Amino acid sequence: MAIYDASNTNKSKKSVRSFYKDLDLDFTRNVVTNDVVKIEDVNAVKRSVKNLIQTNHYERPFHPELGCGIRELLFENFTPLTGIFIRRKVEEVITNYEPRARLSQVSVNEQPDRNGIEVTVYFYVMNIPEPVSVTTLLQRIR
Repeated sequence: MAIYDASNTNKSKKSVRSFYKDLDLDFTRNVVTNDVVKIEDVNAVKRSVKNLIQTNHYERPFHPELGCGIRELLFENFTPLTGIFIRRKVEEVITNYEPRARLSQVSVNEQPDRNGIEVTVYFYVMNIPEPVSVTTLLQRIR
């Protein structure tokens, strides 16, 4: 689901020029230029939001403040307060570190059968009027 979600193309006919560009983290090779494939516009912002949610504090070199830090909440007993804490941490990291996204809503759904929590983020990308959503499943691995 996540690979499909981040690899969709932008169908917007509003702008001819792509505003946001990023590297594809699958590091697939462009057959024409022999360079790493780029993702653009909505997909670049989607990938960035998803990476921010899944990154822990002190995980990125030279930027220890960058990250969401919700992995520690995955090992707590899930209560309504845990869902509120997760929602607040996701809202905080996106508003502070992703200026291209204007946050609309964060939805947290418990999935006890899968030992995880599904987080869906609804936002608007700057200069693109259509709403965008990113869904990720956070699971306990240990």
